[in-house]
Amino acid sequence: MSGCPFLGQKHRFFPSKLLLKEDEDDSQRGTNKASKGGIIYGEYLQLDKVLNAQVLQSELKKNKIHDEHLFIITHQAYELWFKQILWELDSVRDIFINGHVRDERNMLKVVTRIHRITMILRLLVDQFSVLETMSALDFFDFRGYLSPASGFQSLQFRLLENKIGVAECQRVPYNRRHYRDNFQGQESEVLLRSEQEPTLLQLVEKWLERTPGLEKDGFNFWGKFQANVEASFKLEIEKLEQKPESEEKQEMMEDLNKQKELFASLFDEKRHDHLLSKGDRRLSYKALQGALMIYFYREEPRFQVPFQLLTSLMDIDTLMTKWRYNHVCMVHRMIGSKAGTGGSSGYHYLRSTVSDRYKVFVDLFNLATFLVPRAWVPKLNPNIHKFPYTAECCDSSYCSSEDSD
Repeated sequence: MSGCPFLGQKHRFFPSKLLLKEDEDDSQRGTNKASKGGIIYGEYLQLDKVLNAQVLQSELKKNKIHDEHLFIITHQAYELWFKQILWELDSVRDIFINGHVRDERNMLKVVTRIHRITMILRLLVDQFSVLETMSALDFFDFRGYLSPASGFQSLQFRLLENKIGVAECQRVPYNRRHYRDNFQGQESEVLLRSEQEPTLLQLVEKWLERTPGLEKDGFNFWGKFQANVEASFKLEIEKLEQKPESEEKQEMMEDLNKQKELFASLFDEKRHDHLLSKGDRRLSYKALQGALMIYFYREEPRFQVPFQLLTSLMDIDTLMTKWRYNHVCMVHRMIGSKAGTGGSSGYHYLRSTVSDRYKVFVDLFNLATFLVPRAWVPKLNPNIHKFPYTAECCDSSYCSSEDSD
């Protein structure tokens, strides 16, 4: 009798379940520890509080609007991430405040946590795309239930600005009043304390002022750098003067003189102090020197981690600016030129905050203005200059989990 030649061998392709023993299935090995008692997932995360914290004002008013739930969830997610950013930021500030950065091994911890902040900010910038799945009309349906609540009243965002280093004099007034006037009682006191604490900008400034190699009785980077730049400009001008007269030569000479004047202002400490008083610069003169030195010698072992830190600090400013810009665009899209629910001018107020005045580490961005050919940078002699290769270590701060967290 003819038939399928594989019929008698089907067990090779479809093994009987009876042939498999439960203890041979690796995916089923293990024990359910939750059944033995102890804290479980929902209790650990207190999900009863988190998942029941969405109260729709439209529903309370007997007019439930579907998209209000998305609006609440998105803003609660923002606030949770703001809390994590503050957690990381406070830990970094504590490391600086307690002097643990003098043990340079702790700088890896600082860079890791600052980098984590930047990754969270990237997430927050992208989170606007979720909120923008709601149309202006969808938002209009429940917007009236929000007043006078406003995003400006986010205590954590104002604390974040203060602790990073947004100066009070740089803030755009809110309805011609001080930003703290929108907070009352304990919240106002918390904001006031945050204004009086050392900011990340101030702490980084003090750290930069100690950059090894700045010492005048040591490597004296700044003195050598100034001498190299002035000599190089002089040489470039002399070479250009020997060329035949032409329109191109004149343009090159004008450009060279502009560059020379730019660096002359860099080496003028009084000029720097004047710009500092105006708010056009934020770092002290010596801190600026340290930052530029780290940039030029970023490939040396001792300056690699500090360079990563400076890069991440600029990332924070960049991402905060992007966050503000995305917020402005979303508000314009949702309410046009209407006043904000909190009473501000809405889009017009928010647009005024997207500027360099809210950039805390603006001096780091401007360092690129003063980059020069590598031949102009003072040379290091490994046989003489040991500081780029030997870090400062203090075992007490490095080994103490209580102090350095």
